Amino acid sequence: MTVTRRAAILGGLALALAACDDTYRGPERKITIAAGEPGGFYLAFAEVLAAELSRAEPRLRCSALPTEASVENVQRVQDGTADFGLALADVAQSAITGGSPFGKPVPLQALGRVYENYLQLVVRAEDQLTDLRSLAGRPISVGASRSGAAQLGERVFAASGVPVQEQHLPLNDAVAALHDHRIDAFLWSGGIPTPALADLNRTTPLSLIPLTSVLPQLRKAYGPLYEQVQVPAGAYRGVGALGTIGVANLLVCSPKLPFDVAAAVVRVLVERAAELVPAQAVGTQFLDVRTLIGTQPVPLHRGAADTYRALHG
Repeated sequence: MTVTRRAAILGGLALALAACDDTYRGPERKITIAAGEPGGFYLAFAEVLAAELSRAEPRLRCSALPTEASVENVQRVQDGTADFGLALADVAQSAITGGSPFGKPVPLQALGRVYENYLQLVVRAEDQLTDLRSLAGRPISVGASRSGAAQLGERVFAASGVPVQEQHLPLNDAVAALHDHRIDAFLWSGGIPTPALADLNRTTPLSLIPLTSVLPQLRKAYGPLYEQVQVPAGAYRGVGALGTIGVANLLVCSPKLPFDVAAAVVRVLVERAAELVPAQAVGTQFLDVRTLIGTQPVPLHRGAADTYRALHG
């Protein structure tokens, strides 16, 4: 047999095996994660998750979609423009109960509880603003219109009784406005550290205002969704440790999400947890596989629940 003929036969055999493998593995599917704002932790997390899912079985070509965050993400899952998305637990609760801003119940399920969210009230260090009362009457961004930060921010200032000049700016616009002295503070709900805040802190030294003073009122009004969390010292250069409000971030989906896709997502969350930390947050954020099933008040998708049982019993 000549080399040319042998090569042709072997090449044909390789193509046939590849075709058989493709038939066994099934067609590639495109899926989208509705994530968050550029410069924020959750878009960075969603991009890492998308990369890991794109190597998973079934074959998922996954992409992370920049959004205004929680409220928009739930709306995108609801209307089918995203397969799943990140949402704060309080926003998810509003969705499944039909509370504001959704108007009617949204059929929502969960794939896992991923990271703890930290509510961060950011001010310029030079202004020496130390508590909520010091912000009375000042221009403040409480978050982008369709973000979880905006919903929680409005609740915080209502609970505090401190009147402020509320604006609704996306993260990067709020960063620029604080830098330029067009606002005196902004609220951001995200991971620690948030890349955009760390970048701003290099040119405009920042402080964070503690928010635990309003936690009792929030828990009385909305239940145990909110908890006290600690921003560690040095998470941002020059910023000491302080208490703030934490709320879980959930990976949510429609009940119509295919079983095998839900199962693939859960396998990646469990088996690749150590790799699902954006580079800038290594050492301060962890995906804890022990708490992934804690998605209350949102029920787990059946494909997710069955997969957690199979992996952990």
